[in-house]
Amino acid sequence: MAMLTEAECPECTSHAYCTVCYNRRGGIAVLPLHSVRTPFMEHPGSRSLQIECIEETDIINDFVHHSMGEIMKEEIRKEKGKNKVKTSGRGTDTKNVSMKTASGKTIKKASGGPEKPGKNASSKPSPGTKAGERAENRKDSPKKKRSRCGVAGLCGGCSMINMPYDEQIRGKQKVLDDLIGEFVIPDKFIRMKAPDHYRFKVTSVFAPDRKGKPACGIYREGTHEVIPIKSCLIENIQADRIIQTIFSLLPSFRIHVYDEDMDIGLLRYVQVRVARVTKEIMVTLVMTDPVLPSRNTFVRELTKRHPEITTIIINVNDRNTTMVLGNRETVIYGKGYIEDVLCGKRFRISSRSFYQVNPLMTEKLYNIAIDAAALTGKETVLDTYCGIGTIGIIAAPHARRVVGIELNADAVRDAQQNIKMNELDNIEILQGDATEFMIEMAQNGTKADVIFMDPPRSGSTEEFMRAACDISPKKIVYISCSPWSLQRDLEFFTENGYEARMAIPVDMFPYTSGIETVVLLTHTK
Repeated sequence: MAMLTEAECPECTSHAYCTVCYNRRGGIAVLPLHSVRTPFMEHPGSRSLQIECIEETDIINDFVHHSMGEIMKEEIRKEKGKNKVKTSGRGTDTKNVSMKTASGKTIKKASGGPEKPGKNASSKPSPGTKAGERAENRKDSPKKKRSRCGVAGLCGGCSMINMPYDEQIRGKQKVLDDLIGEFVIPDKFIRMKAPDHYRFKVTSVFAPDRKGKPACGIYREGTHEVIPIKSCLIENIQADRIIQTIFSLLPSFRIHVYDEDMDIGLLRYVQVRVARVTKEIMVTLVMTDPVLPSRNTFVRELTKRHPEITTIIINVNDRNTTMVLGNRETVIYGKGYIEDVLCGKRFRISSRSFYQVNPLMTEKLYNIAIDAAALTGKETVLDTYCGIGTIGIIAAPHARRVVGIELNADAVRDAQQNIKMNELDNIEILQGDATEFMIEMAQNGTKADVIFMDPPRSGSTEEFMRAACDISPKKIVYISCSPWSLQRDLEFFTENGYEARMAIPVDMFPYTSGIETVVLLTHTK
């Protein structure tokens, strides 16, 4: 069984996104891809999973669960096959048949195979013969459809890009039902009406291709070979165009892409974030050095071609690492952040803060989570893994008091600004580890009525869940992005006094195997 090791953090190596690196908690439960009841293991502390990195998983980037898409495809094929009647057509007449000669030697022959035509024989199979039947079957069988995406077999990001949307949902529903059905029967999926170009955050690798020529795109699945991509069916169109413009400007400004093997070059990545409601756009140039050649001219030319850009940032990452962002930044245009509106609240988003990549479905996801908590205005709410405070701020008008816990200092700063911007006085965001905070609450006899938890794909840790149970909240609203880790965590909660009462899946990441689920757990003691 394949185990994720410290050198195989798929978020880091496939597209440089790492849930642990985002620093939302101090450990990771290392989880085999197809296992669901795995013992919790400590974070291995490898270079690729160090706490220094602050890039949160994009959920997406769903490379870690590429195999999950194959599982769903197989389930769908099985379902289809149940209603089919086997014929003697293609695939049955060409089975190998073993025959023994008089000498006892075994030979293999394809049954029904056409004989080679003689000099005067017609090459066209005669009707009524087995060769003729196969020819008819080939004629009737559907031709292989051309992929919607020219690099679908290379990048590995959209394992279901050629699958009809209804089939994707059916496959995901079956996976979720099979995994957590013993705890709670999931509702039907909340679907996207128009599931294209939904990613409002795009990161492109800038590096030499196999021939040594500059390229920008995405790493080929499981490698550091760059696959050039000009546009992507799931990425924001404006973001893709801006990235292509930057790539076209490189020769004029003598900007060299970064070669990680030689450890030379300047530009490593370009990250573009687009605010869905405000339309603000942030461009982050990830470079090995803070000095951008002809910086002012470059900015002037880029903003001339794309006046929709509201801020440009240079992020310095000079380490030999698979992580995207470094720790040093310089704002070279605009205010250094963008703002967006989600569920009626305004949020400030910086380059290193987590913000869901599909804002349209995020609104549905968070509204479902708030509704599941059924707040009356009398509750004390704990928002763990809180990031820039989105869930806590949205919940604040419905609760008596909200406390958010977050390790990432940049996210905490954004969260505090977001509280002021939304003029809230019953919420505070604290920097720290959520597990330690809850342990201290339990020791002091402090209680919380509701806990919101939104852990990374690897799920929560046993220490975190035990600490959560120790403060005995009446409700836990668990927002999961992996049904495998969710099943394991639900087993823990049900063994420690909680019952899953509701599970609502939301299709945040169409064409990928990602499954986001809101689960309501209530205290049974």
